[in-house]
Amino acid sequence: MDGMRDLHAQVIMDHSERPRNRGALDNADLENHLLNPLCGDEVTVYAAFYGDTVSEVRFTGRGCSISQASASMMTERLTGKSREEAEAEIAGFKSRMTGDGEFSDTEELAALGGVIRYPSRIRCATLAWTAFEEGLEGS
Repeated sequence: MDGMRDLHAQVIMDHSERPRNRGALDNADLENHLLNPLCGDEVTVYAAFYGDTVSEVRFTGRGCSISQASASMMTERLTGKSREEAEAEIAGFKSRMTGDGEFSDTEELAALGGVIRYPSRIRCATLAWTAFEEGLEGS
């Protein structure tokens, strides 16, 4: 079990230290900013659509390694999905983060599964996902 926990920590640190798709997106079709007032984490998510497909996802912000790693993973997970698939991915991730359902051992997002043991950190892990979800609702 410790080996898996170490692997998950490495995945989180990798995404935190070398975030994928970090930076603003000019002419974004979706842009939404969220702040976690409890800890000061903040994120702005951006997306471009090609028809109904999420063609690019980017993010900016600052915060703990969990919030930044989760935002990085989210950009990879949602790129190429239809709007409906993206909504389902977000709902599924948020559901798993609240203990409803389990992560597959093969998915990179499983690295965030340990956060469930720390309820105050769940908001860190879901911040970017919630920002994207709210952005979808508003676009």
